[in-house]
Order: sequence, then C-alpha cells, then structure tokens
Amino acid sequence: MKEPAVSADPTQVLAFETDCHIFDGCGFPAPGLHSFLFEPLWGNADGNGLYFNKPMLLALLGSIVIVGFFWAAFGKPKVVPGKLQMVAEAGYDFIRRGVVYETLGKKEGEKYVPLIVTLFFFIWMMNLWSIIPVAQFPVTSIIAYPAAMAAIVYVLWVSLTFKRHGFVGFFKNVTGYDKSLGAVLPLAMTIEFFSNLIVRPFTHAVRLFANMFAGHTLLLLFTIASWYLLNGIGIAYAGVSFVMTIVMTAFELFIQAVQAYVFVLLTCTYIQGALAEHH
Repeated sequence: MKEPAVSADPTQVLAFETDCHIFDGCGFPAPGLHSFLFEPLWGNADGNGLYFNKPMLLALLGSIVIVGFFWAAFGKPKVVPGKLQMVAEAGYDFIRRGVVYETLGKKEGEKYVPLIVTLFFFIWMMNLWSIIPVAQFPVTSIIAYPAAMAAIVYVLWVSLTFKRHGFVGFFKNVTGYDKSLGAVLPLAMTIEFFSNLIVRPFTHAVRLFANMFAGHTLLLLFTIASWYLLNGIGIAYAGVSFVMTIVMTAFELFIQAVQAYVFVLLTCTYIQGALAEHH
C-alpha cells in the first residue's frame, strides 16, 4: 500500500492532500483543530517574540477594505448619490435606524452609531473571509477576536452603568435588585450578578466564535470529502458532497451576516440596560 501523504505535523496539513482518494492514496485527512492553526508569515510563535500570521493579515486587510470602502463612498458625498454611495448609505442607515434607533432611541443612540456601525461591518468582513477565494478563513473563528470585541463592549457597558447610576445604582443594575422578591432576593441577586458580570461577556464572545468555528469546519469537511471521494465509484458520492459544499457556502453567507447583526444587537441591548433607570 502507498504510504500516507499526510504530514506528521498536523499544523502542516493542507485543506486536502492531492493523493488522498477513497480508493487510492492516503486516508481521509479530516479537518480538526489543526485547520485553525497557521505558521507565522513573519516572526515565530514559540512565545519568544512577536509574530504575524494569516488571521492577523486578514484582519488587517479587512480593516483596510472597510475603511477604503466608506472613504470612497463618503469622501466626496453627492446630493444625488452614486451607486457606491447609495450602497454605503443603505448599510449605514440599516444599522443606525434598524438597530441603534430601535433599541436606544434616536436621542440616546446617535452617539453610539459610529461604534455599532464599525463593529457590524468589521465583524461581517471578518466572517466573509471564509468564502473568499485564497483567504478562505473566518477570522472570528479565532476566539481572541470575538473576545477582544466583547471586552470593548463589556468595558463600555460597565463604565456607562457607573456613570449613569453611580456605585449603588450599578450594584442594583447588575444584581437585578428588587425587594418585592422577598426571601429569594439574595439568591436572585447572586445569580444575576454572576450572569451579568461573568456569563454575559463570555457568551457574547463565544456565540460569534462558535458559529464561525462550526461553519468553517463544515465547509472544510464537505470540501475535502468532495476531493477524497473523487475516485472510482466514489465519484457519485463526490458529486453529492460538492452540492453540499455549495449549499453550506450559501448558508454560511447568511449566517455570517446574522452573527454580525446579533453581536451588535446584543451590544445595543447591553447599552440600553446601562442607560435605563432602575426601578
């Protein structure tokens, strides 16, 4: 039998090995955690210095794409907008009116529009890299990126709550203080305290990360299987797998936008809770 073509180092395994077919070559190179690890493009990742890898590059390029797009659209705005300006205005207004104003109201929400719009388009772009040729990797499937954005929202929420309500008001806000609960009040306050200060930022980050991680894994699975089965009678199954790849790509395109929307909607909800009067 032919020796497996898979590298001994799992981090070096490509999306698929060209010699891997069901009736010829190595075993099925299933995707796994190694599919989310990348060798540094610059520096080294052994903990002794700085390094720069593919997800970092995609995050940087994504930021440049977003800034470039809105700069081109609004750099010289026209009364009668062109196509690019019209698309940018539609996206901006969708978040401003459909998310920020609907959650926070126009008066309170206007000052947070830049942050929410930035978060939405940044997350969406980081998700979109998953289906863009050559890139083919969602940056948000690396937990550090959703965690960093969730941390920004968390700090904003805590600071706004302190600023609006003071220390006592903050304590009541995060513990859900309600004296009408009677004997169960201490238990309810404890649960609310841990839910708001610990569970909330964790779930805010993990919701985005887990969906992008799972989606990318499924895309890899069907893509690799399409090639792996492309031999002998397996060609029939390869066709089915290829169709599933297309279906999953379309579904992932939908999920990418939804996850960006959910992240900013929750952000607005947290801000709204920080600004609301406690009763």
